[in-house]
Amino acid sequence: MAQRNRAGSRAGLSLTHPNAAGIDIGSAAHFVAVPPDRDEQPVREFKSFTADLQRLADWLSACGVDTVAMESTGVYWIPLFELLEARGFTVLLVNARHVKNVSGRKSDVLDCQWLQQLMSYGLLRGAFRPAERVCALRALARQRAMLLRTQSRCVQHMQKALTQMNIQLANVIADVVGETGQKILRAIVAGERDGYTLAALKNVRIQASTDEIARSLHGTWRAEHLFALRQALDAFDFCGTQLAQCDSEIETQLERPHITADEPAKGKTRSRARNAPKFDLRTRLFQMCGVDLTRIDGIDVTTALVVLSEIGPDRSRFASDKHFASWLGLCPGTKITGGKLISGKTRRGANRAAQALRLAAAALRSSQSALGAYFRRLCSRMDKPKAVTAAAHKLARLIYALLTKGEQYTDQGQDYYEQRYRQRVLANLARRAQQLGMRIVAIDQPTSNTSLQISHLRGVS
Repeated sequence: MAQRNRAGSRAGLSLTHPNAAGIDIGSAAHFVAVPPDRDEQPVREFKSFTADLQRLADWLSACGVDTVAMESTGVYWIPLFELLEARGFTVLLVNARHVKNVSGRKSDVLDCQWLQQLMSYGLLRGAFRPAERVCALRALARQRAMLLRTQSRCVQHMQKALTQMNIQLANVIADVVGETGQKILRAIVAGERDGYTLAALKNVRIQASTDEIARSLHGTWRAEHLFALRQALDAFDFCGTQLAQCDSEIETQLERPHITADEPAKGKTRSRARNAPKFDLRTRLFQMCGVDLTRIDGIDVTTALVVLSEIGPDRSRFASDKHFASWLGLCPGTKITGGKLISGKTRRGANRAAQALRLAAAALRSSQSALGAYFRRLCSRMDKPKAVTAAAHKLARLIYALLTKGEQYTDQGQDYYEQRYRQRVLANLARRAQQLGMRIVAIDQPTSNTSLQISHLRGVS
C-alpha cells in the first residue's frame, strides 16, 4: 500500500526545470549530469582546472541546460559558481542536508544524477548568496575580521612574554596596547630597563601611581622572552598595516554608486569603536542601504558593516522577517511531534551576522533605552544566553523592517517600554481576575504610587 502511495505521489510530480543539470563538486574533479536525452554520455567528469571548467560550461550550453544545481562543502564551488553565473546560467548551491532528507534514491544513482532529478522536479532550493558587489564587500569584511583575530593573538603573545619575565604591567594598566602600554613596550624593546623611566611615559588618565607602575616593571628580563616580545610587537604592527590597507579597500568598495548620496541624520553621540575603520563608515553604509542602522541601540558601525556585508541591502530574497530570522538562526526551534512542542531550542549555526547581532544584544545590558529595558526584562525571566538570543532576534526584525520600509529608527525610551509593559501586565491581570469572577480596582496611595486591589464582584458596588 505504501509503495502504491509513493508511486502515486511521484506520478503527480511535474517537470518544473526540464533543462536542469546536477553537479557534484570535488576538490580535484567535478561530476556533471544532464538530462539523459541530451547526450549519449549524460554523466561526465571534469577536472577543476580553469580550462576544464570552461569546457564544462560549453558542454552544458550545447546540451541546452539553463539551470544548474550543485552540492559542495568548503569553497571548492566558488570558481565554478562564478563562471557559470557569468555565462548566464541560473546556479543554485543546495544544502546537502536537504538533498539527503529526500527519500527514494536508488543505490546505483550518482550524486550528480540525483541532484539533476531533484532539480528537474523543483524539489531543491538554493542557498542565499547576495549580489556580486555585496560579495566583494563581504570578502573584505571577513578578511578584516581575520586580521583583527590575528592581531588579538599577538596581544596575547605580548602578555605571555611579559608574564614569563614577571612584568606585571597588565595588573596596573587595563590595556597593554593602549597609548601608555605601547610606549612602555616599545621602550622595553628599545633597551630601557629602569622602572621609573618607563613609568614616566604614562598618560595622565592612568590611575595607577608612578611607584606602582615602576614596581610592576621589575622583572627578570630574560633574553628569550624579550625576543618573543619583540616579535609579537612586530607582528602586531604588521597586522595594523594590513588592517589599514583593508580599510582602504573597503572604503573604495563603498564609494561606488549607491542608492542615495545623502548623509544620515544626527543620532546619539557615541565614542568611536576602537577597532572601527578610520574613515566615515557610518555615512558610507547609509549611502549603501538608505537607512542608518547605527540609530538602533546596541548596533555600532562595525556591527552594521558585518550585517550589511553578509546580507546586503536587498531583502527581496526573504519573504518576511520570520524567514530572515530563520536564515540567521535566531528564531526559536520548532521540534514538534503529535502537536506537542518537544524543544524550542535555537539551532546552532556559524552565521557571522547572527554572531554580530548577539554581541550587539549583549551590549544592551547598560543601555537606557527601550531595547535596554527589554533585554533586562528578558534577563530577569531566563538565563543570559537565551536572553541574548531573544534580543538578537528582535534586533534582526528591526533591521529587516528598516531595510524594507526605508524608515528611520526612533527610540521611545526606557520609560515608554516600562509603561507599555505595565499596561500589558494590568490587562493580563484584569483578564485573569474576570475569569475568576473578580475585578481589579486601582487605589491611589498618598505617595502617588498606584497599588492594585482584587475584590470580589459581588462585594464591590
